[in-house]
Amino acid sequence: MLNLWNLLFLSFVHFSSFSVTLGGVSGNPFTPKSSFIRYWNKEVHREIPNTHFLLSKVSPLTAVDSASFSKLAAHNNLASRLPSFCSSAKLFCFPDLSPSLEKHSKDVNFAFYLDRNFTNYGSDRLAGLDSFKNYSENDNVVVDSFRRYSRDSAGHKDQFSNYASASNVVDQSFNTYGGAATGGSGNFNNYNHEVNVPNLRFTSYSDDSNGHGQTFTHYTEETNAGQQSFSNYGKNGNGVPNDFTSYGKDSNVMGSDFSGYGKTANGAKDTFTSYAFDSNNPVNGFKSYGDGGNAAVDSFSSYRDQSNVGDSSFQSYAKSSNGAKVDFDNYGQSFNEGTEKFTGYGQGADGQSIGFKIYGRNTTFKDYTKKGVTFSRYSNESSTALGKVVVSKWVEPGKFFREKMLKRGMVIPMPDIKDKMPARSFLPRTILSKIPFSSSEIDQLKRIFHAGDNSTLGTIMLDALKECERPPSPGETKRCVGSAEDMVDFATSVLGRNVEVRTTQNVNGSKKNIMLGSVGKINGGKVTKSVSCHQSLYPYLLYYCHSVPKVRVYEADILDPNSMEKINHGVAICHLDTSSWSSGHGAFLALGSGPGRIEVCHWIFENDMTWTVADS
Repeated sequence: MLNLWNLLFLSFVHFSSFSVTLGGVSGNPFTPKSSFIRYWNKEVHREIPNTHFLLSKVSPLTAVDSASFSKLAAHNNLASRLPSFCSSAKLFCFPDLSPSLEKHSKDVNFAFYLDRNFTNYGSDRLAGLDSFKNYSENDNVVVDSFRRYSRDSAGHKDQFSNYASASNVVDQSFNTYGGAATGGSGNFNNYNHEVNVPNLRFTSYSDDSNGHGQTFTHYTEETNAGQQSFSNYGKNGNGVPNDFTSYGKDSNVMGSDFSGYGKTANGAKDTFTSYAFDSNNPVNGFKSYGDGGNAAVDSFSSYRDQSNVGDSSFQSYAKSSNGAKVDFDNYGQSFNEGTEKFTGYGQGADGQSIGFKIYGRNTTFKDYTKKGVTFSRYSNESSTALGKVVVSKWVEPGKFFREKMLKRGMVIPMPDIKDKMPARSFLPRTILSKIPFSSSEIDQLKRIFHAGDNSTLGTIMLDALKECERPPSPGETKRCVGSAEDMVDFATSVLGRNVEVRTTQNVNGSKKNIMLGSVGKINGGKVTKSVSCHQSLYPYLLYYCHSVPKVRVYEADILDPNSMEKINHGVAICHLDTSSWSSGHGAFLALGSGPGRIEVCHWIFENDMTWTVADS
């Protein structure tokens, strides 16, 4: 016997096949887009044009699919249809791993290969070579599992060249990779180059191996954000040489965690050359690194040199080791003061030699051994001159500018305003309201979106949730929104119902010099408040919206300075009160001055937006 829900659903499916015009909306009245248009026209004092950019972000689901997925969400069963849900609703989801490739008996070249699961691949392999060249290049989401790869092999070589380069979000797991291997080598060259959010886990990598060396050359170079984890890497290994050259160079906010690295190893040799060189705020943790090792040789050359800020922690490094030799040359010479902490460094070790040559000034040594440690050329001065030279590396020209620059005929640099996040859509409220949105419910969210424990997707969701749950700053009103209706509700609650939303029209002129044409002042140039909305990385389109007091908003035609043709229409916002900003804010590094002393302007980037009271 049909229950009431099924009867209603069948009636709805029958009716949804018709096309009608209702409330100014042409087409199926039950689609999320039609529903939102009616909602806007009811809540906002001016009708929304059918070509409005905000409509492109509304869920593309059909009326039938919207009702079907809403029913699944109500019964907590979306996980059973996740691939279809992600595809139909235009979400950012990680693909489920395909079946394992298992063993192979001959050399293999994985060029442009799309398989994801290499569990037990190469185990017990005798000699030979596997090449991963141009693997997963230019992909959006790359998820690979190398579990028990090359385990117990002898003389087996692996080459990862141009692996997953220029991809967006990369998640790789190397669990017990090369464990108990004898001889052979692994080469990671140009690995994850120019990746937006790399997340890599090397757990028990080369554990118990014998002479199986790895080289990391140009590893995660020029990447943005992300996290590297090396847990029990080379543990109990014998004569395992590892070389990290240009690791994390030119990266932005890169985190690396070396826990139990080389622990109780014999004759390990690790070299970190140009590690996190010229990077922005790299965070590196070496916990129990080389602990209990025998005759290890570690070299840190140009480690975090010329980087901006950054934080490094060496906890129980080389503790209780025998005959360890560690050399820090040009360590931590960041142009803005970073932090180094050496806790329990070399404590209880016997016969070790540790040298610090030209190391950073903001360094603390707690409970470290006084025996066998030499300090040469401790830098007690900040590298201010260097900072002025390389500050533009991390504060892109044109990212911040003064209000006086917003005049017709001005030629100014435009930063890279292109949206780096994966394309996604809002969810309909009927589905969104049935999906948890709380860090306390992260386990349920991970089940819905097929995110495993310690997975990248799980971390991405938890980070976004915590930022949304963070208490607002003094004077700030904030809300995270996952539907277009929620965004309208927040903006109108702050500004009233006579509102308008704007964004920069396209990305033309990005990373080039531009000329300003006609410049318009929103609200007549009056000091006002606005609601700015910025994307957060999450499976569905999620915006962090907050009120911004004491601003002036401008729009301007953007011209090619050579042809004088219009190529874009930009929206800029000028913050008049910067008194609560950090003195280390990039705006002050680029423009000079400090908090509360100057106004700071910037463009609204692609897919970000700002709401204001509408002009009469």
